[in-house]
Amino acid sequence: MKFAFTIFALAALAVGGTAFAAPKSSPFNIDKKGVVLHGYDPVTYFETATPEKGSQAIAYTFMGAIWRFTSEENLKKFAKDRAKYMPQYGGYCAKAVSENKLADIDPLAYKIVDGKLYLNYDRSIQAIWEKDIPGRIAEADKNWPTLRARR
Repeated sequence: MKFAFTIFALAALAVGGTAFAAPKSSPFNIDKKGVVLHGYDPVTYFETATPEKGSQAIAYTFMGAIWRFTSEENLKKFAKDRAKYMPQYGGYCAKAVSENKLADIDPLAYKIVDGKLYLNYDRSIQAIWEKDIPGRIAEADKNWPTLRARR
């Protein structure tokens, strides 16, 4: 395990990131292994027709979350401009956050709005969220700081 961390630390340093011990908790929706977005490459949400699963071999650790990528190029893009590619509300369901709750997501139930990635629990929940996107985002933006602090 120490060897794996060293590889991640070196990769982070190579792309301008910082190698550090992961915090005990993360503001991101992570699985038991610490992976965010169920392993999907965050860059692909913006640059391909459909999001794609990242590789375990191409990963970047940031704020206690492991981000996986389909290519070294995507990892470098993310490391250079994390804010551009990170999902809103830590990758939790946008509809749930708008209701002051946290819920997991289906990584394929997503929408890019004003250059930002929003995810939802599933496509049926996404359809409800889409009925009032501006209102839901406004409510979620108000709720997120408190929800994030509780993590």
